[in-house]
Amino acid sequence: MDIISLFLIFIAIEIFESNWQKSDTLYGVIHNNYTIYKKSIFLFFILNLGFIYSLFLVIYLHNNSFLMLSIIGVKFMDIALKLNIIKKIESNIALEEVMPNIKMNFLFRYLNAIIYPITFLLSENYFNL
Repeated sequence: MDIISLFLIFIAIEIFESNWQKSDTLYGVIHNNYTIYKKSIFLFFILNLGFIYSLFLVIYLHNNSFLMLSIIGVKFMDIALKLNIIKKIESNIALEEVMPNIKMNFLFRYLNAIIYPITFLLSENYFNL
């Protein structure tokens, strides 16, 4: 499979992730993640498809460059942070004590669909920089 196809799949996966978590505020995003987590932790991990796809790309392309591994690292930290916040919600700790409530505008909501795929292209030296 060529790099552009993998890139377009990456964009589609990131848009999918953004859409199932979609909300007007950060608290809403956390609530959507918590709702899925309550159904099944396995479903929670499966719906974080960008992380799984990033692992696939590392293995499939034998790409263990700093940029590719940084995508995996940031996605891992994102999932870990969400799980930490979910555990605090289950412990009846108010979200206001954990983090501020931030408005999620269109750009902020879909920034991942731009940053991660472009970083992937850079990790593959697609632009020959």
